Amino acid sequence: MNDHLRAALTRARLTTTDIAARLAVDPKTVDRWLHGRTPYQRHRWALADLLDLDEADLWPDLTPSDHPANPELQAVYPHRWMVPRTVWRRHFERATQHIDILTYSGLFLAEDTGLLHLLAPQARAGVHIRILLGDPDSPAVAARGQEEGIGPDVMAARVHNAITLYRPLAAVDGIDLRLHRTTLYNSLYRADDHLLINPHIHATPAAKAPVIHLHTTGDDGATTTYLDSYNRIWTSAAPVS
Repeated sequence: MNDHLRAALTRARLTTTDIAARLAVDPKTVDRWLHGRTPYQRHRWALADLLDLDEADLWPDLTPSDHPANPELQAVYPHRWMVPRTVWRRHFERATQHIDILTYSGLFLAEDTGLLHLLAPQARAGVHIRILLGDPDSPAVAARGQEEGIGPDVMAARVHNAITLYRPLAAVDGIDLRLHRTTLYNSLYRADDHLLINPHIHATPAAKAPVIHLHTTGDDGATTTYLDSYNRIWTSAAPVS
């Protein structure tokens, strides 16, 4: 019996059915976890992330070989659509210094009014927020539309919609909105030293691509490499007129 996991679910007011739906597993699988079976590593990461706990809080008896070789790696979601909304919300809510977004449209965030409404209060509380969207007239946006199979016009329209939804935030002190013309290999969503990475996979919509959660452990890790890339793109991007 895993009393640690059971107590965590009770505190979060989540049932086995809730967890099964959010992790895309069978409820019987969650029952087996509660009765002591150790989940696969990717499920442990995702469940710990969902409950905002460390893996060791839920499975304190894991041996060193059970833990990821890279301590930065917190969770892996097979598809972006599998990342619970509560994870996105908690990700941005936890920021006290920096929120950085890099994508072509980020329309799934822009259309989520609740998540979007988090950003202005964060900025007023002193969080520096930078949002980088694709220039809808750029070749990179057109190429990404072709890669996803939706065509350049549809991708450009998605970016225009995102700009419209994000634009009011540009009037808030502490929030900067720019357009880039860079070919992206990943969309990045940073909250201080936590980073959600959505790789761009050829012929695959971003919603079906994985999401990787990294937590920086120093100045020479993978998180820093991604953030250095973000800063280079930011420098060459143009403010939204």
